[in-house]
Amino acid sequence: MSTFVVFDLEFTTWPEALEQDWSAPGQYRELVQIGALRLRHDFSVVEEYEALVHPVMNPRLSPYFTELTGIDQDSVDREGLPPAEALGSFLSFCQGQSVLSYGNDMVVLGENVAWARARGEEIKASFLTPGFLNIRPWLNSVAPETATSNVGRLWRVFNLPRPTTGGEHSALFDCHSFAATLKHLHTTGATLPSAFL
Repeated sequence: MSTFVVFDLEFTTWPEALEQDWSAPGQYRELVQIGALRLRHDFSVVEEYEALVHPVMNPRLSPYFTELTGIDQDSVDREGLPPAEALGSFLSFCQGQSVLSYGNDMVVLGENVAWARARGEEIKASFLTPGFLNIRPWLNSVAPETATSNVGRLWRVFNLPRPTTGGEHSALFDCHSFAATLKHLHTTGATLPSAFL
């Protein structure tokens, strides 16, 4: 059975961090949540992946991040995995798959892999085996109305049923929004380029 993965990340942020590209002193895009779906080529879900991650350089979440994502400090302190463990688990989930994102989330993954390795932590899966691809440029070209939408709002652009888990800026919710959009575009005649799969 042929499958592929869509994924989304939530990472540490502060007011104006996006606009300033996380350039303020001490601001790093550390993972806090990873969400992913393994999909068949008919866009049905085979498997879900979700993990909370405990950031190391900024272990205290900003109030801005918590308000944006709904992820609170107690949950991260209680359930958050060490970064290397979460990265290894997620990369294992992705092994041998095309892995699609709506944006350059693979860059943030790469940053977090580099930081973990710089701390001497072992990541028990390869970052190089999965085929990571940002399909936002393709999606925005076939559906220009999506150009100003983040991944968690894509379902709204097409008036699709609201994903049932969580809310916008929850990684797994955003993955369901992404998958529903891909399925919708497919049913209306858009075809994912074979290079993506």
